[in-house]
Amino acid sequence: VEGHLAQIDTIEPIVRALLLRTDAHARAQAAELDHRRRPAGLLAGVPVVLKDAFVTKGIATTANSRVLAGWIPPYDGTHAARLADAGAVLVGKAAMDEFAMGSSSENVPGDPVHNPWAPDRVAGGSSGGTAAAVAAGMVPLGLGTDTGGSIRQPAAMCGVVGLKPSYGRVSRFGMIAFGSSLDQAGTIARNVRDAALGLSVIAGHDPLDPTSIAAPPGDLLGACERSCAGMRVGVHRRALELPGLDPEVHAAFAASLEVLRDCGMTLVDIELPHFELAIATYYVICAAEAASNLARYDGVRYGRRVPAEDLARTIEASRSAGFGAEVKRRILLGTFVLRKDGYDAYYGRAQRVRTAIARDYDDAFACCDVIATPTSPVPAFRIGERAADPLAMYLSDVFTVGANLAGLPGISIPAGFTAATTGRPRLPIGLQLLGPHLGEAALLTAAAGHEAATAWHRERPPIFAVTLEAPGAPP
Repeated sequence: VEGHLAQIDTIEPIVRALLLRTDAHARAQAAELDHRRRPAGLLAGVPVVLKDAFVTKGIATTANSRVLAGWIPPYDGTHAARLADAGAVLVGKAAMDEFAMGSSSENVPGDPVHNPWAPDRVAGGSSGGTAAAVAAGMVPLGLGTDTGGSIRQPAAMCGVVGLKPSYGRVSRFGMIAFGSSLDQAGTIARNVRDAALGLSVIAGHDPLDPTSIAAPPGDLLGACERSCAGMRVGVHRRALELPGLDPEVHAAFAASLEVLRDCGMTLVDIELPHFELAIATYYVICAAEAASNLARYDGVRYGRRVPAEDLARTIEASRSAGFGAEVKRRILLGTFVLRKDGYDAYYGRAQRVRTAIARDYDDAFACCDVIATPTSPVPAFRIGERAADPLAMYLSDVFTVGANLAGLPGISIPAGFTAATTGRPRLPIGLQLLGPHLGEAALLTAAAGHEAATAWHRERPPIFAVTLEAPGAPP
């Protein structure tokens, strides 16, 4: 723990991955573990960070929004409680896009998160703080939330592993809601096994969450050890023809398919007929759910209050001051698509298309075990480059939103780098694998097979160089 706190001292001023450091809390947890005869738990002594969407008892939780500034929860969410029970040591709350609404960790009241590979570039979002902290060696494991790719996309941009489980596999109790039918908690780590280890701790039925599934996750670590030979990998070739796919991302994806083939997997062409409709469908549904979920933050029931002369003006002033521009944009869009005169034309139609998208994936998994795509269509872009163009920002999720609409598990693993040029530094590229619902085991087997055959996950950004040694610790 002391070694990682020293790393944070050095790296955090550059990366800005943490909203809050919990050094005293971490040292108290570590001291308690030191004094036990036999430290129990799968994560005993492992430093972790939690995205600031996870409720932590006695530790500020704000979803990086002014509307929740100063809130100290009186309870732990299921995620924080299960990590603590497993012996994990919380060293900080990770930065994020406000209420998880964003793809670059720039939708924030303060400084954006900087990519450890190139500090002038974004770390992805909305779990960019967690991904950057892991990539920079500040912690070996962190938790993020994934509503439309918010674990997988920043993991790809930061060169680490991001694992989003099936909807219902992990409790949502104690996770600040964005889109309730889409949100899922998952893990970010530097290799597939560590991501699986973290998931095995937080997964499992939770009676406090009615959407939690009473199905055991199985032996996730064992799945990482199984041979992937004979598995079938589905490839939707038409998706690779969409405009905006970076040529180097395309080339890295093609190389990854050859790695999977060399590992003994069979490539199978599949069709996802409604793939092109996923982005529009996702943003209608997530905005509608966001408008509903965030209605409670009115300065009366929840959230920071800005007093005014009457109730209506108090609510207006509180929400105007408390929410940032992107959150307001999505509340407005969500309110619009839920209006009586537009409900069926927008929200109702989006739900019908969502059903069709889920059916497409069911049909595809009838002839393959996992589906492979790029994670992000582009590597990390410059901070501020897309801030004024929300539509360009939304297209960052073109390959990831389908998994959330269909409730599927997905993982992003390191799959190469761009070439360093005058206009662009060497930047990580990710490979995404999707599995059928509750199919995390097959997903992890395929991902571990690719990882074992490559060395991309072993590369570290230059700022990783601080040695993680606690003073006086044995070698």
